[in-house]
Amino acid sequence: MGVQGGSLGLWSTAYRRWVVGSAFLGPLAVSAVLSLFRDSVANTNAALVLVLVIVAAASTGVRSAGLLAALSSAAWFDYFLTEPYDRFAITKRADIETAVLLMLVGAAVTEVALWGRRQQARASREQGYLDGVLRTAAAVGAGRSSVDTLIGHVCDQVADLLQVDRCRFDPGNGSALASIDEDGTVSYNGHRIDVARLGLPTDTEIALVARSRGVVHGRFLLTAATSVVRPSRQQLRVAAALADQVGAALATHTTNAPDTIDL
Repeated sequence: MGVQGGSLGLWSTAYRRWVVGSAFLGPLAVSAVLSLFRDSVANTNAALVLVLVIVAAASTGVRSAGLLAALSSAAWFDYFLTEPYDRFAITKRADIETAVLLMLVGAAVTEVALWGRRQQARASREQGYLDGVLRTAAAVGAGRSSVDTLIGHVCDQVADLLQVDRCRFDPGNGSALASIDEDGTVSYNGHRIDVARLGLPTDTEIALVARSRGVVHGRFLLTAATSVVRPSRQQLRVAAALADQVGAALATHTTNAPDTIDL
């Protein structure tokens, strides 16, 4: 795993370098080619071609690549396509405005592309959360899994979802210093805490109750001691929904839940 992870890290670094290098050289190459036709191609049309190069760089998701492509496009537009040619100097006001617009449009396109990628990643995560809940609900409804297996499966899901160190199931209903409520809020010593700012408590186990129709059938006890994790409100609500699926299964099965399951 260590070798594979290191290889992935090197690949990612190499990819970023290649993208950033291409973001600089791409506008240079395109501007050089356009300079061969500058008598027949208007500067505004040439600028639109460079905008396409900027969009391509921004679509990689590397902010520095998009910004560098914008800066490079403005510089080589000046050098190759504005009078005096082959010099970094602009004399016409229209060409100055075009160069400035290239940089502004490039910066804007880069931010829009990054926003789109974040939205896509968020939608993918949300779909993953929903799929996990639906799979668990289907298993409960069909009765395909034993209670022990279902508890272990949900414990794995919750630990992965919230990025905690450890999850264990306790069939009791004891008191806990920290707990996760059904609405995704986290309480510590009776007071709600700002998880986005403070993270999950690290000095105590966090109780995630498994209930059905208001009746408590046990609780998952989570440990997040080695690092501060800040799951979103939605992730916490999904974790609560998964725990309630276990509560529903325990309510409908005649077999008793195990004393303790550690994962």
